[in-house]
Amino acid sequence: MPNTNLSGWHGTTILAVRKSNEVVIASDGQVSLGQTVIKGSAKKVRKLSPGGIPVLAGFAGSTADAFTLLERLEAKLEASPGQLARASVELAKDWRTDKYLKNLEAMLIVSDGLDMFVITGSGDVLEPENDVAAIGSGGNYALAAARALMSTDKDAEDIVRSAMSIAAEICIYTNNNLTLEKISPKKKTKEDSL
Repeated sequence: MPNTNLSGWHGTTILAVRKSNEVVIASDGQVSLGQTVIKGSAKKVRKLSPGGIPVLAGFAGSTADAFTLLERLEAKLEASPGQLARASVELAKDWRTDKYLKNLEAMLIVSDGLDMFVITGSGDVLEPENDVAAIGSGGNYALAAARALMSTDKDAEDIVRSAMSIAAEICIYTNNNLTLEKISPKKKTKEDSL
């Protein structure tokens, strides 16, 4: 059974928004150990390019565990180029059943510009509703703020920046040092779906 003790999972906020043909994923930069801020400028969003196809990934949880999962995701994407859903499901299967992986404490938000998923160690691959996903200690605050802003004329980046600022004002484990990555969807061709 995966370790579901989330008490050590505070210390970050990851937010993803899809709007007007663009996906933006951002993270705050704070790394906390208990009640101490260890670092204020960590980068918890990465742009992966397995096979030259860009995918954004944001992670919450243990950094070493998250990097292990990102490496596994890249390998899955290389085996199934352009098929983020398949790679995400395969990663979630391994994560849930592998003796070593099932102890990893992290969560991921991934997007290729078309699809967006939250991947958990419980075997979940969740496609968020309303084109907004968030994880981490400030995730619920960022999620609520972003959803409220989706009906405005703000673009995805402005929504993410505003929502992350709100989360940083509320969550003591979240700061305003953002790492932000954007991606626009590549149109899927017949070959991508084979």
